[in-house]
Order: sequence, then structure tokens, then C-alpha cells
Amino acid sequence: MTVFRVTIRGKFKGLDDAGRAAVLAASGAAYTEAGTFTHDAGVTAFTFRCQVPAGPDDGEDEAALGAMAALEEHGHPYEILQLAVTDMRDIKVRRRR
Repeated sequence: MTVFRVTIRGKFKGLDDAGRAAVLAASGAAYTEAGTFTHDAGVTAFTFRCQVPAGPDDGEDEAALGAMAALEEHGHPYEILQLAVTDMRDIKVRRRR
């Protein structure tokens, strides 16, 4: 399966107690289709990691939109500060001989 890995850095805007608990429950450093959060101690700044399946004609724009849709599914108010897309099709693995 070919995928994109998208990393979104941002900050929450007006996160309530229920939202804070939901972010803490979705914490992790792995790239998943639903996305995971790492955050600062006050749960104000975050990094959202998402893995987006890549179709044969998909590019970085489609991957970014897919990741933003996954972030939107969490339903927390946020502001995006930075977004980075890695096309895993471009990653070369060096095998040991």
C-alpha cells in the first residue's frame, strides 16, 4: 500500500476540558489514518501525524486535504502553523549487504 505521511503543526483555539481529554486519548507519535497528536504540557500547541492512502494519480495536495479532513474529524478548534507532506513512494530504503 502506498501512502503519504502528513505532519501538521498548529495550536488549539479555545480547547475545552472535553476536547483536552479527547486530545490526550488520541496522543501518540505514530502515523495513522485517524491521526495522532503530540502536544505541549498545556495542550495548546500540537503536532498531528496522519497517514493518507495514495492513489496512482494523487499528489501532495490531495494528501494535505486528506490529512486536514482527518484533523477536522477530531472536531477541535485549531490554527495550522505548518504542514509537511512526505510521499513514501519517494523514500529509498538502503538494504545492508
